Amino acid sequence: MTERVFVDTNVLLYAHDASAAASAKHAAAERLLTDLWARRTGCMSIQVLQEFFSVSTRKWAHPLDTESARAVVNAYVPWPVHSPTAADVLAAIDIHRTNRISLWDALIVRSAAALGCSRIWTEDLNADQVIGGVRIANPFADLP
Repeated sequence: MTERVFVDTNVLLYAHDASAAASAKHAAAERLLTDLWARRTGCMSIQVLQEFFSVSTRKWAHPLDTESARAVVNAYVPWPVHSPTAADVLAAIDIHRTNRISLWDALIVRSAAALGCSRIWTEDLNADQVIGGVRIANPFADLP
């Protein structure tokens, strides 16, 4: 079976933020997503899609209009997307309590585990740490 990997919101944001186009993080995020599209191994959750829409339309220096942000979200609909249930929230609370991470990060970990992902690409957690059976990887760790 092909390895599944989970993409956190920050990676998606860097890849699609035109104002960050000249940054190393933008290039790294874009390369990662291109590779995941080619290998068909990328996964995410409803939470990631919601956070992307919210941040990209309100918090960027040059926010996306609603239709542009919707088009980005729609582009990722073919990926395996986890829709957390109440049981997933309870599991995330346990992850939060055990690992001392935010509930939102714990829900990302829970979604990745539920999708059978071996890795989460994010800059929000400690790289090489394993939480809930999923290894954390930072796609920006080697950037200057």
